[in-house]
Parts: sequence; C-alpha cells; structure tokens
Amino acid sequence: MNSVEWESLCDGCARCCLHKLEDEATGEVYYTRVVCRYLDEQTSTCSDYKNRNKNVPHCVHLTVKNIDEFSWLPDTCAYRLLSEGKDLPQWHPLLSGSKETVAQAGIGIKDKVINDRYVHPDGYEEHIIHWVGQ
Repeated sequence: MNSVEWESLCDGCARCCLHKLEDEATGEVYYTRVVCRYLDEQTSTCSDYKNRNKNVPHCVHLTVKNIDEFSWLPDTCAYRLLSEGKDLPQWHPLLSGSKETVAQAGIGIKDKVINDRYVHPDGYEEHIIHWVGQ
C-alpha cells in the first residue's frame, strides 16, 4: 500500500486527535472531549499536518509498520479495523463516496469538543466522553 492509499483510509473523523487518558492499572483508554490545538474543527483536519510531530511530540504517526499498536484508536477507525482484519463500515468515504456520511453517521467530532488551549492538563478527567464507539 503506497502512502496515498494509506492516507485514504482516514475517514476524517478526527477522533484520534482527542486527548486520551489511560488507566495505568487496567490499561483501559478513556477519550476526552479535549482536542489537539492544531485541529481545525470545521474541516476535521490538522492545521499543520506536515509538522504535526514537531508541534505535538506525542502525536502518533500511524504507519503500516506500527499497525499492531492501533488498539487505542476508536473502534470505528479504518486503521484499527484493518489491524483487526475487519471490514470498513458502510458510512466510510471509501465505500460511500462522500465524506458527508461520516457526519451523518455521527462519527465526527465537530461541535462536540473543546480545544486544549482552554483546558488545564490536570482537568482532562472532567471531560471524559462516552460517545467514541458509535
């Protein structure tokens, strides 16, 4: 799979850009409604994608090589589904032919998040969400 094909797997939901908390005792990952400051919420894209790993050192660069580490991604994410040998959902743009189906399925983050510029890092627990696995 070349880089264009790999990038086309992204449905643009931007859920990977949500800050997450991990329970060290259980390893369970909790998503928050706090989103990376570089996310353009209107387009659900990184405003500086080329430099994302410089701007946010802990931003994970998803590649075929680290596909075994994708269990923390939302269960709707094409990269995670691929790593688990599962099919894409019918609303995925590669199947539907439209990015609009992501929003129609309620998968996107638009109007559901708060930028991390406005939340103290110690306050993320107050923003844990339960709508990620829709």
